[in-house]
Amino acid sequence: MNVAERIAALRSRMEEKGIDAYVVPTADFHQSEYVGEHFKARKYISGFSGSYGTVVITRDDGGLWTDGRYFFQAENELCGSGIRLMKMFVGDTPSITEYLCERVTEGGTVAFDGRVLSMGEGQEYEEELAKKQIHIQYSVDLIDDIWEDRPPLSDKPAFFLEEKYSGESTASKLKRVRKAMEEYGATSHIIASLDDVCWLLNVRGDDIDFFPLMLSYAIVKQDKVELYVDEAKLDGRIRDELNKNQVAVHPYNGIYEDVKTMDASETVLIDPMKMNYALYKNIPCKIVEAANPTILMKAMKNEVELENIRRAHIKDGVAVTKFMHWIKTRYDKEKITELSSAARLTELRASQEGYIRDSFEPLCAFADHAAMMHYSPSEESDVTLSSGAFFLNDTGGGYYEGSTDITRTFVLGSVDAQMKRYFTAVVRAMMRLSRARFLYGCYGYNLDVLARGPIWDLDLDYQCGTGHGVGYLANVHEPPTGFRWYVVPSKNEHHKLEEGMVITDEPGIYEDGQFGIRIENEFIVKKGVKNKYGQFMYFETITFAPIDLDGIDPEEMSRDEREWLNQYHEQVYEKIGPHLTEEERNWLKEYTRPI
Repeated sequence: MNVAERIAALRSRMEEKGIDAYVVPTADFHQSEYVGEHFKARKYISGFSGSYGTVVITRDDGGLWTDGRYFFQAENELCGSGIRLMKMFVGDTPSITEYLCERVTEGGTVAFDGRVLSMGEGQEYEEELAKKQIHIQYSVDLIDDIWEDRPPLSDKPAFFLEEKYSGESTASKLKRVRKAMEEYGATSHIIASLDDVCWLLNVRGDDIDFFPLMLSYAIVKQDKVELYVDEAKLDGRIRDELNKNQVAVHPYNGIYEDVKTMDASETVLIDPMKMNYALYKNIPCKIVEAANPTILMKAMKNEVELENIRRAHIKDGVAVTKFMHWIKTRYDKEKITELSSAARLTELRASQEGYIRDSFEPLCAFADHAAMMHYSPSEESDVTLSSGAFFLNDTGGGYYEGSTDITRTFVLGSVDAQMKRYFTAVVRAMMRLSRARFLYGCYGYNLDVLARGPIWDLDLDYQCGTGHGVGYLANVHEPPTGFRWYVVPSKNEHHKLEEGMVITDEPGIYEDGQFGIRIENEFIVKKGVKNKYGQFMYFETITFAPIDLDGIDPEEMSRDEREWLNQYHEQVYEKIGPHLTEEERNWLKEYTRPI
């Protein structure tokens, strides 16, 4: 069936069940940012392939809510579907609940699969729809009814992450979590987010493309852990570790019935931002709502993790530098496309020891494609590289030593003065934030202006955050902190900057229909001088790959900015040069020259 036929089939099922509106989010049962093929229900029903968005289908209308990263992409992919693009945070675009209250008559019914809707969203629907006596059905999976060839749940094997990589045993992590539970007065703690379960148990999986996580839930008690997972995924090494830590294994979906049997005298700690609505509704006892303790614990990397991550970035820098050399010297001599370049970079990463997989889908965007912040090439959109344009590459590698996220924009041939001015502004923006010195207690929104300043000076902006936390062989977008000048509660970037956090710094300029520029490094939050004014903090840069000097206008930079770039490039040559061929090393010498 094409999209229009799928929507017609969905509406037929809605009519049979007396449903006036059906909501299809972008989510799995764990509120993951990216999901496995089985969970791509929103893409199936709408055709929109972006990583963020919610579709609502009524008897005679339909809408897709997504943010500024995907407006251009969504308009193209929704064409002919009958689904309207609802631009979030723009003008008078109604929220989903406002739309539902307007479109559904009093006493009508709104339905969704509560396992793929967050607890907070479900509660908001309850509160707002009750004002019009609109009923909610939260245990209806109509997409499954019509998706005849739906991919099954992943059954790929998991693997244990040894302590030489994790830096902390499962027993130690459980002890810290149980202490936090005591502070909340909780006897049980339900963890529904995949990265938190996997971090706690030092297990990784292969159930989501690019993110090495395992579909699972956990209930932590003071004397044991109940783990809900497909047991066939667990090898002997994992089983031994689970047995050692009193972890009992149950069928993956068994948690929904098991929580119903919890004793009424229990107190359960849950994270409302990391819990699905259906699981929440099944809990029969007292609830304490707070962030999962594991979120902050895993964000503050230990010394073993940090040393591993530094090594991962050297490996990654070698791959990216080799890739840059290949692009810059070969794009005008052979046919290189967005897709073939992405494949080449993956090959270069795969040749590095300890490589597992790319850490997210490669975003390789040539010319005007790069104006779409999260554009990823497909067979239909793939283009050949040519002279006189920018080529943006936002990619990352997953290694046993950690995950990486790096963006470089390459200049192919020559570009005009304005493009160079914009490119230089983005580089200046990135380095301004990376050079920050600040007192402990600052949040990301206190520092975001440092990056936006050079771009705001041009009366320009970018419609996204400046940076995000990075997980250790887990989610590449990791809470609880990041950089943006405004607070978005759903982004879970509410915590002050703590020592050991690994965060990206990725400002950009995007001109619709023309080009996009983004430069991204990662850094570690470090403690600096402590004096009568307090504890000062700074950032240690850990990404090492050349920034294309062909896009730099030195006249647009101050002396100290040029000095920073020269020192950075000196480090790039020292750290990356020894791992290159002689030809590549000579080329790198030229592209890390002082300016």
